[in-house]
Amino acid sequence: MWLLLINPKSGNGRGNKVGKLVKQELKALGIGYIDVSADSAQESQENLKSKLRESQEFEGLFLIGGDGTVNLAVQELVGSDLGLALIPAGTGNDFARTLNLKLKNPEQLISHYLSSQPSLIDVGKVGEKYFVDVLSTGFDSMVNERANAMRRIKGRAKYNLSILLVLSTFKPKNYEFSIDGVSFESKAMLIAVSNGISYGGGMKVTPDAKLDDGLFDILILAPVSRFEFLRVFPKVFSGKHITHPAVKISRGKSVEINSDAVAYADGERVGSLPIKASVVERGLLTWRM
Repeated sequence: MWLLLINPKSGNGRGNKVGKLVKQELKALGIGYIDVSADSAQESQENLKSKLRESQEFEGLFLIGGDGTVNLAVQELVGSDLGLALIPAGTGNDFARTLNLKLKNPEQLISHYLSSQPSLIDVGKVGEKYFVDVLSTGFDSMVNERANAMRRIKGRAKYNLSILLVLSTFKPKNYEFSIDGVSFESKAMLIAVSNGISYGGGMKVTPDAKLDDGLFDILILAPVSRFEFLRVFPKVFSGKHITHPAVKISRGKSVEINSDAVAYADGERVGSLPIKASVVERGLLTWRM
C-alpha cells in the first residue's frame, strides 16, 4: 500500500492532469494507495501527518506537484521511514533536477520507483522548518517578494519582470556570517545556502552541491554593477557563473546570517534575518536517479 498526494494547482493545473494519469497507471498495475490529497495545502499536510502516525506500514509516498508541494511533504517525512517518490508537475521542479529525474513520462517514473530502492539524503533546517534545495537571502529574496505580489502575471515571465524591477533600485547590503563557528562580515548582493543544485526554475546556483555529503554549499555574490550582473546572470542556468571573481563558494555544516533582509527556503518565505541553518544528515528517504 502506498500513499498519494496530489497538488492539482501545481504548474498552473499540470498537477491535476498528471495526477489523473498517475491514478490510472496505479489502477492498471494493481497498486493500492490511499489518497491524502485535500482542497488546501494545510489539510493535505495534516492528512499526511495523520497517516504517518498510524501503525500501518506504507511502501512510499507518490507526490505529484512542484517544489512547494515537496516542501510541504518534507516537513512530515524528515526522520520517518517513508520514502518520497516525486513525480514533478510544478513550474520550477528544482528538486526534480537535484534528484536527476530525467524521465518525463509519469508511467516511466512509477516503473522506476516500483523497481528500485530509495536512499537517504541530507536536508537543511532553518528554525523549525526543513528545506531540500536552497535557502537564500538578498537580491533573489527581494525578487520573490515582488513576484509574489503580482497576481495577473504568471509563470517565468513574472519572475523575469521582478528581476528587472528589483535590480533598478537594488543596493547590496552588509551581512554578518558565521560558518561552522568562523565569523566574518561581507557586503553582498545574494547569498545561497544550498543542499541541492538549483532554484528559481533551473538556476544552477551551486552546481557542485551534493545531497549526501553532510555539507551546505554556501554561495556569496559580492557587489557588481547592474550591467555586470545582467551580463553574468544568464550563466547561472548552466552553472558557469561560479568562475566569476565576485562569486565565492564555501562549505559548512551550519551557517548563521544577519542583516536587514528576508530569507526564502525552497521558494517559501522564512522571514526576516537573523537566521541559523544546519544540515540534517541523512534526514530524508527518497528515490532518485
